[in-house]
Amino acid sequence: AMAMPRATSPALLLLLLLLLCRAAPSGQDASPVQLRLAGPRGAAGEGRLEVLYQGRWGTVCDDGFDFHAATVACRQLGYAAAITWTHSATYGQGEGPIWLDNVQCGGSEASLGDCVHNGWGASDCHHGEDAGVVCSGPRQPPNLPGEPPPPSRQALGPSLEEVRLKPVLARAKLSVPVMEGAVEVKHAGRWRQVCDAGWTRNNSRVVCGMLGFPREKGVDTNFYRKLWNMKLKDPSSSLRNLSQQNSFWVHRVQCRGSEPHLAHCTSQVAPAAPRQPACPRGMHAIVSCLPGTPRGKPPRKATLAKGLLVRLRAGAHAGEGRVEVLRNGQWGTVCGKRWDLLAASVVCRQLGYGTAKQALAGAQMGQGLGPIHLSEVRCTGHERSLGECRYQDAEQSGCGHEADAAVRCHVPHMGFQSQVRLAGGRSPKEGVVEVLVPVRGTRKWGAVCGAQWGLNEAMVVCRQLGLGFASHALQETWYWAGSPEAAEVVMSGVRCTGTELAIQQCQRHGPVHCPTGGGRFSAGVACTARAPDLVMNAQLVQETAYLEDRPLGLLYCAHEERCLSQSADRMQWPYGHRRLLRFSSQIHNVGRADFRPRMGRHAWTWHQCHRHFHSIEVFTHYDLLTLNGSKVAEGHKASFCLEDTNCPEGLQRRFACANFGEQGVSVGCWDTYRHDIDCQWVDITDVPPGSYTFQVVVNPKHEVAESDFSNNVMRCQCKYDGQRVWMHGCHTS
Repeated sequence: AMAMPRATSPALLLLLLLLLCRAAPSGQDASPVQLRLAGPRGAAGEGRLEVLYQGRWGTVCDDGFDFHAATVACRQLGYAAAITWTHSATYGQGEGPIWLDNVQCGGSEASLGDCVHNGWGASDCHHGEDAGVVCSGPRQPPNLPGEPPPPSRQALGPSLEEVRLKPVLARAKLSVPVMEGAVEVKHAGRWRQVCDAGWTRNNSRVVCGMLGFPREKGVDTNFYRKLWNMKLKDPSSSLRNLSQQNSFWVHRVQCRGSEPHLAHCTSQVAPAAPRQPACPRGMHAIVSCLPGTPRGKPPRKATLAKGLLVRLRAGAHAGEGRVEVLRNGQWGTVCGKRWDLLAASVVCRQLGYGTAKQALAGAQMGQGLGPIHLSEVRCTGHERSLGECRYQDAEQSGCGHEADAAVRCHVPHMGFQSQVRLAGGRSPKEGVVEVLVPVRGTRKWGAVCGAQWGLNEAMVVCRQLGLGFASHALQETWYWAGSPEAAEVVMSGVRCTGTELAIQQCQRHGPVHCPTGGGRFSAGVACTARAPDLVMNAQLVQETAYLEDRPLGLLYCAHEERCLSQSADRMQWPYGHRRLLRFSSQIHNVGRADFRPRMGRHAWTWHQCHRHFHSIEVFTHYDLLTLNGSKVAEGHKASFCLEDTNCPEGLQRRFACANFGEQGVSVGCWDTYRHDIDCQWVDITDVPPGSYTFQVVVNPKHEVAESDFSNNVMRCQCKYDGQRVWMHGCHTS
């Protein structure tokens, strides 16, 4: 008989389907993944976060990334805890795929792969948004896939994520920022109070540092003990029940006082014995901090201790920037070799901030110009200034400015960010400026008059919002609609120096006076995370300065372009000459973004003398001043064609003046106007012999935004005897 094929049984089909479903990959792979830290970094435990998936290393987008995700990543990498996380490619841009986006962790996951995310490779980010982490504690070997961390590592240093002071006294509750109160720490996403048993001033010093204060002060614990006992006896208070629960407490914290973060201290969440009370006969630890500066005011730009002035440059936010020190009368940078959180915290405290959140190497706040003064700085954390730390002279270390050190400091929480907002922009980084100020006895949102609004004011707003630098300041906001409830102009005549922490700290009119009436004439800003920074090479000016008696017959073109003093108009052309102080000008872009002209090509001007288009009509002021600051030679306003005359090795020139090319100065490059080019001088024909100050101001009208306008002025001491000139002591501010 012929054999017929038997029908497949329904049970067998169901089994096959189940097997296929189990074999198919899920959209969200929850298996542990391999991590590493990459990019330029100083101390171990910080860097760009990279993930190995399908045999390729890729990065993690900063969208949605937070402290909980950093905690999971640091723990998976073998560290005790996370100190902070970074965004916007702080540790440089990675390469390859961006594997993870919108990572959402609870904080207790064993692997970053266990967290919720968009799916592997599903991202709309670019590498300028690569996330990084800063981890704490010595690194242990990472866990094997699927293996829980060993008990010794779980107890190594509990993740004390954040710290705050809960004010107890009425006067402390009214204080902004809060400077005295009960210590509360966040552990595993939950706030706990810290038992005061064994609490020391060293612990208080670390807590104050994390809260943005440089020092702690003593507390009358007997007074607080009386308050505590009164609350325990109060039948309406829940404190008695709460204080008997171990989940209310962190059992013990022990710090040396030099730690930049509580996560670096030895700590114990629960007592060793299972049924032992976490805080027997104790109360909550009380801490009182001392501000380093008047509350709400920025610290002085530099502070002096043990012969070393220190300042921060080019930071996008308060309390961050490239570290610069003053030695032998000249500002210079610090090499990032062996730069760590201890040294960074000494700088932060010296400037009136708290401890350091991050110690950055690799010129992450832009490259400095001039000498590199210090290298391999080693601090204990208790020094009052960087000058008390051990260090080497940078000449011995072979450091270049590409390794310049920078810091991000803990700063006090002042609540300024909630007092300003942007409305109507195409993105959260732009819009009409709206401020919260008292109006007729109540706090009210309103607009700012656009008249006289400039980049200094816009810089303060962007910093206050935590959005970095201002790229544009707008006096008219035709295309942005403000909030209807904030249409009234509540602030006018705003004048800022650019260093204020809030727009409310700037000078302004008493009664509001805004003839334009606000509306479409309200102030607006556009903010950016990175900005250029132009600095004149002072040494080159000093080396190239000389006098030339130039015949009038060779100055017709320069005369037409107003490069000579007015007395040249009254001369018998072409007979006679003009005495010119000539020099070379080399302007470096040491910022983190290209310097581009504000005007488009249609508005550029053809200059016959130089035979090319100038994109900025007043780019520098050249002046000769008396020692009391009055001009003796008429200020010559030089216009420029901007280009990359030279770039360091490894950087490509991208801007050129020839053939109506794109103009600008790339990051790290410089634009040179040689001494033998027309108008590269100051006409001193009418100047008598004497001692003067020679001054060059770059970008004098602040037409283009920069991260730091304070270094745009270069001055030299100049001695002129009627025949010769000596230029010396040239320096930028």
